[in-house]
Amino acid sequence: MIKPRALGAGARVAVVAPASGCLRAELESGLAELRRLGYEPVHDESVFETAIFTAGSAEVRAAAFRRAWDDPSISALIAARGGYGSVQLLPHFEGWRPQQNPKIFIGYSDNTSLLSWLTCQCGLTAIHGPMIDGRLAKGSVAYDPASFLALTQGLGGGLDLQPEGLSALKSGEADGLLFGGTLTQLTASLGTPYAFDPPHGCILFMEDVNERPYRIDRMLTQLRLAGVLRKASGLVFGEMRGCDEPTGAPTARDAIRSFTADFPGPVLFGFPSGHTSGPCWTLPLGVRVSINASGASLRIEESPVA
Repeated sequence: MIKPRALGAGARVAVVAPASGCLRAELESGLAELRRLGYEPVHDESVFETAIFTAGSAEVRAAAFRRAWDDPSISALIAARGGYGSVQLLPHFEGWRPQQNPKIFIGYSDNTSLLSWLTCQCGLTAIHGPMIDGRLAKGSVAYDPASFLALTQGLGGGLDLQPEGLSALKSGEADGLLFGGTLTQLTASLGTPYAFDPPHGCILFMEDVNERPYRIDRMLTQLRLAGVLRKASGLVFGEMRGCDEPTGAPTARDAIRSFTADFPGPVLFGFPSGHTSGPCWTLPLGVRVSINASGASLRIEESPVA
């Protein structure tokens, strides 16, 4: 995997809108938080363009993303928000090789389409972490600054992550390169030229929001039938916020425990990255991690940045 350079003090961080847009007030609050962290945030007015679902047309969003990536003064890109539409950019990236100029990309939710493309198709590490809207815009109550800074500044190697609420569904230990993101986007990619295709022996991280338990089972079944799950040595699930039945049973945890009963490796549940009810923690994609179910911990074995 190719690693971008770590962020240092004063690094320029471009806010981009590959999917849906955010309110100007949210953006301004997020920019202020990036400045508080010691970075120099930049953006262009295209983040405020609008289409029926997205922050402007796919052409506008793809051009803005490439413009920021290709700018030698910019060290990292962070998504304004998720929503919908990042997958529409991928056909506009044909022939472009971002790995020749590696940079940090930070996002989650719908931006899983880009995270998956960068890691699986381009061989770049990437960051599954807080975006501007609803996270950085709200300050440290909405994201975990410790994991965010450590993993973007080159201090993540050897980092033990044991967030409250992380628990084991199946015992055991495993290690491998970490891949994944939002379950809906991972399954939607299958059958396309940009299909989620992690390497054998990987650790898979999967999370989602407001999906009923049977839908989670359906998406996991699709990953199983596509041969993705058999590549994994261990599974880590997110908080799965809003994914329990309204009646209280079954829960997302129940559905996942039942589905993974015959999985041969360890399974953790409740890692708070992505759609979380509390602070969003940061995870590095494309680097080696190890999981210990008995200790309900995830250890970052190598930094995602150089």
